[in-house]
Amino acid sequence: MISPLSLSYMVNMKTLSKVAIILLSMMMLLPSTTNSIVVESNESYIKSATFLSEKFEVGPGKVVVRTLLDIDFPKGHIGVKSFDVEVVDEDGNSVPLYETYLHHWFAVKYIENISMSHYIKQSHDLHNGIEYERNDGMCQGFLLPHYWGLGGESRGTSSNLPDPFAIELGNPIKLKHGFKEKWLFSIMVIDTRGAHDRKGCTECRCKLLNIPENFYNVTTGINGQLLSRNYKGGLFCCQDNLQCKLRNGFHGPKRKLSLRYKIRWVDWDEHQVPLRFYILDSTDRVNSNGSTPIHDCQAEYSIPRIHDSDSPHVKKANIPMTKGGYLIYGTAHMHTGVVNTTLYGQDGSVLCTSNPKYGTGKEAGNEKGYLVGMSVCYPKPGSIKIKDGEILTLESIYENKFRTGVMGHFYIYLADQISNKDLTI
Repeated sequence: MISPLSLSYMVNMKTLSKVAIILLSMMMLLPSTTNSIVVESNESYIKSATFLSEKFEVGPGKVVVRTLLDIDFPKGHIGVKSFDVEVVDEDGNSVPLYETYLHHWFAVKYIENISMSHYIKQSHDLHNGIEYERNDGMCQGFLLPHYWGLGGESRGTSSNLPDPFAIELGNPIKLKHGFKEKWLFSIMVIDTRGAHDRKGCTECRCKLLNIPENFYNVTTGINGQLLSRNYKGGLFCCQDNLQCKLRNGFHGPKRKLSLRYKIRWVDWDEHQVPLRFYILDSTDRVNSNGSTPIHDCQAEYSIPRIHDSDSPHVKKANIPMTKGGYLIYGTAHMHTGVVNTTLYGQDGSVLCTSNPKYGTGKEAGNEKGYLVGMSVCYPKPGSIKIKDGEILTLESIYENKFRTGVMGHFYIYLADQISNKDLTI
């Protein structure tokens, strides 16, 4: 049995392709819609457009895991400045997290052999004619490969990159001959309407879902080994189409939802400064083969409740940066219960701390008790430089409460060089 874990967490390309085929066969092949491109009035060189993904159907308690291929995306040689996502219903209304929880969305880049495009579209064969391109690191294989992606905190976390920095895409010189650049969404949403334990359902606790009786005998984890029976919850228990236990007598309608996403970009020219994007994982257990670091990210972890302690739970990883650069942006992808997460330099200095924002109301983006945003660090350009080979320490802190499937991912954008006019040391 192949675990239908989303593409973003796959360890190798073979597994990724198999899972993509399974998920693709379940997708509703409905046309996506696109709004017109807008040139922002206050920044005439920045363009923006809002897109709508393919629809996916949810029902009370249902888990939906989807890979949405060939999503609408700006064309040409561009520099992306921001990428923002939320879940909406068929009328375009924002859906609150306590109805449908956005566990994660990840935007993954791939290139497609032009001569095989028709075949791929008709056959859904992802073994041939497609190559996936990951971000700059740091996890092993194809684990955490995305360029953009968050979860329930999406609406309240800024993705804006300051001028003149951007993510360069569509450079025809760098594109492999005979291929074209495309993008996919890897998503997981959990409809918690009527759920017996709404918060536990969002943490994918195995006992709250209708996992098959032979689950532990056939389901493999990140490392390719069968899951231990001590695995109490997380990504592998939130498989597509599984069901969270509902309150007795609860009935609710099915509905169709979409991702609404806004991208801001500029046409690439000599004034733009390209950035490299790294995802660091607080579960990364780094070893070495001589001078070569070997990463062993787990993507998620559980937190046991320590009853005789009020101290928070701390997870640390020491991560060597083969290639450094100037820190331009930093934030974190975390889950509810996070206290904060901090990235330290090798000398112990704080490079960035990302703090949570919790909701206090009912409206989408301010759901009470839910993590609705993470703060972002924007160091003055040139003020923080990570050296080649520097060992960074990532520290993720959560409340001392039992939780499953929590994450501690830190996102950093680095620039190789900064011009004198942008340098502010």
